[in-house]
Amino acid sequence: MKKLIVILFILSVIFVGINEKEHILIPNDAIRFRVIANSNNKIDQDLKLMIKDEVENEIYKLTKNVNNIDDARKVLNNNLDVIDEVVKKYNVSYDLSFGNNYFPEKEYKGIKYAAGNYESLVITLGEGKGKNWWCVLFPPLCLLDEKENLKNADYEFYATKIINKFK
Repeated sequence: MKKLIVILFILSVIFVGINEKEHILIPNDAIRFRVIANSNNKIDQDLKLMIKDEVENEIYKLTKNVNNIDDARKVLNNNLDVIDEVVKKYNVSYDLSFGNNYFPEKEYKGIKYAAGNYESLVITLGEGKGKNWWCVLFPPLCLLDEKENLKNADYEFYATKIINKFK
């Protein structure tokens, strides 16, 4: 009987741990950023990443002193032409959308992010049939991995810290 209780306890701890890992870190009042490649061929994927890098840098410059989501929306809305000019330089057909856009379910560093329509800036290159890159633009989680070189556990802690800062 004691063995059964111990086994059930261990299974309960494991189950709670797994479910805890699946909680959503992204708050409802966040702005996401997504770039969808034309296709999955190397040229299109490389182009997606080049555009992502340049647009991300512009967005960072525009929003680095923004402290709330309303100001982030205003800055983005007032500077869509800046983002548009960045993408135009690559001489590729594209669609730029800022508003509610659909995101498929994602899993990143063991955390599931639910599918749904989210406030976001989305750049769809060409036919938009390739793999996409995405992040949370506000609160500014986009640069976590690149700037902080975080491990999975560190990512969760740091992301939670950033989100709490902007609540």
